[in-house]
Amino acid sequence: MVIIAYEYVDPLWQPLPEAYQWGSEIDRWVLDVEPHRPQLRQLLAHVQPGYWLLPSLSVLGTSIPEVNDRLKHLEAAGVTVIALAEGYVSDRPVAADHLLNLWQHVKEQLHRQTLRHGHARNRLKHQPPPGRAPYGYRRGKDHYVVDRAAAVVVKDFVEHFLLYGSLSAAVRFIATAHQKTISVTTARRWLTHPVYRGHLRYQGQTVIRNTHTPLISADEAAQVDRLLRRNRALPRRSASAPHPLAGLVVCGQCHHRFGRIQVSGYRQAPQYCYLRPLHCPQRPKCRSIPYQRALETVIAQICQCLPPAIAQLAQPPSHLPEAIGQIQQHLDQLHELETMGLLDADTAQLRRYKLQAQLSQLQDQQAQLPPRNLMQLVVTLSQPQFWYQLSAAEQRFYFREFLRAIEVVSLPQEQWQIHLQFIF
Repeated sequence: MVIIAYEYVDPLWQPLPEAYQWGSEIDRWVLDVEPHRPQLRQLLAHVQPGYWLLPSLSVLGTSIPEVNDRLKHLEAAGVTVIALAEGYVSDRPVAADHLLNLWQHVKEQLHRQTLRHGHARNRLKHQPPPGRAPYGYRRGKDHYVVDRAAAVVVKDFVEHFLLYGSLSAAVRFIATAHQKTISVTTARRWLTHPVYRGHLRYQGQTVIRNTHTPLISADEAAQVDRLLRRNRALPRRSASAPHPLAGLVVCGQCHHRFGRIQVSGYRQAPQYCYLRPLHCPQRPKCRSIPYQRALETVIAQICQCLPPAIAQLAQPPSHLPEAIGQIQQHLDQLHELETMGLLDADTAQLRRYKLQAQLSQLQDQQAQLPPRNLMQLVVTLSQPQFWYQLSAAEQRFYFREFLRAIEVVSLPQEQWQIHLQFIF
């Protein structure tokens, strides 16, 4: 008696299986990847008595009548059909209630496969996934369309976050300015989800770029990613503090952070700012230092130490431009092969979708690399007048771009010193 294992997979959304999954006891493994199932039709035309192993009865057709007819045809030819998903064996008696549940399961499987096939078709055409459109967009015919009223809220939120670097402050801002209340989790999703950058993400992993109008530009997206990455290493209240050195100053002895305090004399309007060590375990404690003098020292050291540090930074050779160019070349060749008739439209569309997903991953990796004009930027950053003409928020932004920490040694009866720790 011959033992045949038969499978059907939809290549639009299912991975191709392997024969070894059925074990070594089978005599033949048959796989169909086309909707009209040519391999199955050929087997049904020359049926031999034996055993047929099926992952599910739904692989026999696209509708209940078609599955039922082919199942009766196999059983009449002396074939024992074994469906693993339903636990069905054709030569065993089946109770009426179990038979009803069996066909209900097959019906649900066929319906689920039809839905997934339709969703896969939409993915190949770069159409939005099913469900409601994200806030700021509305569903168009083939892609997301900007909702002008809601998009203003998202853009103002992003601009506020880029300026002050605080999620909670940006959430409070749009609640006051636009009467839009969201959670911090939703706010973080607005900043990081590909849909707001003009990309579509399918099934939580595959990203197709530039499918609709973005609400966050590429430059803004890069700044958002850097801010979120730097804020994770800072205390929560320091992320949006108004002074530039917030969260960066640490003690060189005990490694506790310094806080900024303001004091004024008795009945005097002028205020004086100091950096004071918080929770210092030293005895005697490290002394406070004037804030403005510390800021001036930090700017002077950046102007002096940043250019040689960048010059010594060895840029590793990147294979990403070559890999991106190769994928672009393959995408161009697909159109030529389809025009020549060497590839059918469905195969070319599926291959184009997979190549674009790989291209998106490589472009995301390339966006995380340092800018190519880094040496040109250093020339500007090494000028003290550049720093003093910036606002406090802008100074804070640039400090966090290059500095991991600012170590302060302020032992009693000794001159305090500052040492910079660059990120690279």
